[in-house]
Amino acid sequence: MPKLSDRVHTFTDSVIRRMTRISDEHGALNLSQGFPDFDPPREILDTLAKVAYEGPHQYPITFGAENFRQALAEKQGRAFGRTIDPETEIVVTCGGTEAMMCAMMTICNPGDKVLVFSPFYENYGADAILSGATPIYIPLVPPTYEFDLSLIEDGFKQGAKAIIVCNPSNPCGKVFTREELMAIGELALKYDAFVVTDEVYEHMVYAPNKHTCVASLPGMYNNTITCNSLSKTYSITGWRLGYLIGPAEVIENAKKVHDFLTVGAASPLQEAATVGLKFPQSYYDQLLETYTEKRNYFLAGLDKIGLKHNVPQGTYFVMIDIQDFLDLPQFQGWTDLEFCEWMIINIGVAAVPGSSFFKEEVNHLIRLHFAREKSTLDEALSRLSKLQELLK
Repeated sequence: MPKLSDRVHTFTDSVIRRMTRISDEHGALNLSQGFPDFDPPREILDTLAKVAYEGPHQYPITFGAENFRQALAEKQGRAFGRTIDPETEIVVTCGGTEAMMCAMMTICNPGDKVLVFSPFYENYGADAILSGATPIYIPLVPPTYEFDLSLIEDGFKQGAKAIIVCNPSNPCGKVFTREELMAIGELALKYDAFVVTDEVYEHMVYAPNKHTCVASLPGMYNNTITCNSLSKTYSITGWRLGYLIGPAEVIENAKKVHDFLTVGAASPLQEAATVGLKFPQSYYDQLLETYTEKRNYFLAGLDKIGLKHNVPQGTYFVMIDIQDFLDLPQFQGWTDLEFCEWMIINIGVAAVPGSSFFKEEVNHLIRLHFAREKSTLDEALSRLSKLQELLK
């Protein structure tokens, strides 16, 4: 067989999706891959049922159906505090995953450098490599996940073309403050670099924290590429509807990359989801209330069990400290991955090993999520309570 591309040997498959496969194999409760176990809003489903018979069923405009882009422009224009042109400043993609890949391939040349916070959503490193760039990792230091701004400036001094900011951050739930984002933005402007944001969890930010769109900051729009998705906001992760928003020159070229990556997102799903994009503010208020309740309920359950964890400021993820268990004789020398596989089989709950998110040597954290019905969370907490018996 001829030799394969060198790049495919520089990263692994998705550990998150791998844990889902193992979880399914053993019938565990899947708190690893972040998708809800409850239905999308009824209005979206009713529209989808209608679209099934009335269409559209053929290719949409490559960079997104016109009514979908218009609804996106109106919704995100309010968040950005500016008018967004749906014809020249938006590309609809096959999920937030393609949005990020499309952004990276649009701005990066082979040999460029890209700054990535660590811990990071696992796709970012692979995205950089696939686009020919080299990632430079900036630590977000547990348990509060603070960062050293001087390290970011050092990265830009090395010629970094962009910095990726996931806000709120998957996996750690950090919400970047306006002041932090202003400081990052000032450095990006100083060194003529892009800020590529992933804002998928923008509506899951818990009080007193507030979400700030980088593109809304003074002077930042032309240096910002916003990646986002409908997946988490409307509980439609399987629909794979994402988008890019940015200045016209960037989007003009991103359209070309997107066209040859996937041609276009599914037209019937865009038609159905347009209804959701027009929901009033009360929908997002209720969504936040729902997830705030789930967060507080799940964290209280973890506290009752005695499991150590952070308190996420946003997203629906929580990091669990398993060091006490790894110190036990039966787990001596184990990795967090091995512990997660053991948990699936013996506890019946699937988690993601923290090492898949960190560039640093971190082996004592695992990630769980709470985007589940209360009955599912109750069962998960009941199963997780068996862990504490090991420490007695």
